[in-house]
Amino acid sequence: MKIQNPFRLGLLAGLGVLVAIVIGSAVGDLATILTYIGAAVFLALGLDPLVTWLEKHRVKRPIAILITLIGVLGVFTGLVFALIPVISEQVKNITQLITDTIIPGVQDNSLIDDVNRNLPWLGVNSLLDQAGDFLADPSNIGSIGGGVLAAGISIATGVFGVIIIMILMIYFVSSIGSLKRGIYQLVPASKRANFIRLAEEISESVGRYVMGQITLALVNGVLSFIVLTALSVKYSALLAFIAFLGSIIPLVGTLSASIIITLGVLLFNGPGWQVIVVAIYYAVYMQLEAYILSPRIMARAVKVPGVVVVIAALVGGTLLGILGALIAIPVAAAIQLILKEVFIPRQNAL
Repeated sequence: MKIQNPFRLGLLAGLGVLVAIVIGSAVGDLATILTYIGAAVFLALGLDPLVTWLEKHRVKRPIAILITLIGVLGVFTGLVFALIPVISEQVKNITQLITDTIIPGVQDNSLIDDVNRNLPWLGVNSLLDQAGDFLADPSNIGSIGGGVLAAGISIATGVFGVIIIMILMIYFVSSIGSLKRGIYQLVPASKRANFIRLAEEISESVGRYVMGQITLALVNGVLSFIVLTALSVKYSALLAFIAFLGSIIPLVGTLSASIIITLGVLLFNGPGWQVIVVAIYYAVYMQLEAYILSPRIMARAVKVPGVVVVIAALVGGTLLGILGALIAIPVAAAIQLILKEVFIPRQNAL
């Protein structure tokens, strides 16, 4: 190809690179917002089968949407009210421990003497001297304050993100039909029918996946509540809710929730046989979920091979964290469907 004007070509190429850099920077700056939107759309597509099921049972769509949203908000409210008594009691216990035991023990040196007598290898006096030197430096006080402030900002950001996702999810659930129709109108008329068919199949696949994952979570939550209540574990409802939330996350969610619940039993009930029984129960349940429950439920939901499920969840979790792990499997199902319905027929026609 003969270049008529090298300067113009270089200018256009430079402008193209600059535009690409600007777009990449904008996407990076909007990563959090895009994550919120993606999570909200994912949840809305997951709730749409429930709305459709209610419609099939002669419930008008606005009423079906309202019932679904009330159920979701009820679960979220239940979590908040389940956390409040636990937090208040633990704060009370910590405050009482500090005022009744730690402060008097430090003032009369009895606490330090007990630690030195029981744990002589710890070197408490040396640790106290190092802590005093560390706190005497004003810059260290500033770093501690900055760390506490950063932790508080992170918690507030997380709460704010959950609220934003809930608001967006409500909007998407109530208007998902009109949003789909608007997207379909952007596709050329000659390809619209095939695009609509593929899009609806992908949407149904996402919905089935979410409902399948929620089914797994409900099984784990209900069984956890029964077992923990039978063992007379304190705050069994809260711990069962943690089991429910953990099972929603593929691969590592159940394991993480099981560890948290076992530590919670140790914290709330103290060391004893209950901790051992809970640990054994979750070790058995994880095998049951991994080899019996999850393959059967997910095979009916998304029809994706097991190895693809594992690889997709690992890749999605690496790229986008928890959200990536959640959406990776339906994305893999969508890619598999596109390959089957579009790419392979084209290759066969060549």
